[in-house]
Amino acid sequence: MGITLIKISAVYFAVGVVLGYYMSVVHDYALTPVHAHINLLGWTSLTLAGILYHLFPVLAQSLTGKIHFWLHNIGLPIMMIGLFFVILFKNEALLPLVATGATVTSLGIFSFVFNVLKNLKAS
Repeated sequence: MGITLIKISAVYFAVGVVLGYYMSVVHDYALTPVHAHINLLGWTSLTLAGILYHLFPVLAQSLTGKIHFWLHNIGLPIMMIGLFFVILFKNEALLPLVATGATVTSLGIFSFVFNVLKNLKAS
């Protein structure tokens, strides 16, 4: 699971860079919140989680590790796509999509934190 998370995070990194590059070319930074969340929750957080899961297999093998993996990887795209369209089309009707994705992602992150606190032990 660790290597898979690192590979997924690399995709988020590329998406974040492309979005940042686009904003700088057109001199429109309205999508900065999407760019920042993709880089922080997609690239950075998933890379670090992947490294921990790889270094400490007990974390990856736990139920809470699997819950984190799926909730983070389902919730984050929902949140980012929703936020992208809210900003792009100035359509607040899509805010429930952002909130749903944020809730699912947060539950995944809380699962990760619980997993680390419960299962990571000095050898």
